[in-house]
Amino acid sequence: MRIRAMIAEDGEETLRLFCDTVRGVCAEDYTPRQIEAWIGKRDVGAWTQSFFGNRRALVAEENGKIVGFADMTDGGYFDRLYVHREYQRRGIAAALADALEGESAAPVFTVDASLTARGFFGRRGYLCLRENIVERAGERLVNFSMEKRNRASG
Repeated sequence: MRIRAMIAEDGEETLRLFCDTVRGVCAEDYTPRQIEAWIGKRDVGAWTQSFFGNRRALVAEENGKIVGFADMTDGGYFDRLYVHREYQRRGIAAALADALEGESAAPVFTVDASLTARGFFGRRGYLCLRENIVERAGERLVNFSMEKRNRASG
């Protein structure tokens, strides 16, 4: 596996991976209607642009195929972290998280973790601050605001 900076050409493949992962991996925690509301109608151009600006975005590749991606804002907000459903539990999410956290100067890392991702972030030392109800397309989804101190920032 290789981790590299995301480029604009990765937009379509990461969007497809996002949709497939939410449908395949999050189905144990969310209803089909919640999942479709979460995915929503996405424009690939807007999706791609959302990875650039005040953030660092990475992809994990295996044999030339993107198997995961993640991004973190300059302020330490972990926006997205998704791993292809066929590549779960192989250390890809941890490698992406390690790379983003290791490169960040933010004093605190924050995330709004899904039910599916809460345990992953908890095992990484993120503490749950509160449970949130997010409404998307008339559906109510639960997530959790979590944070962790960046030990490297002092």
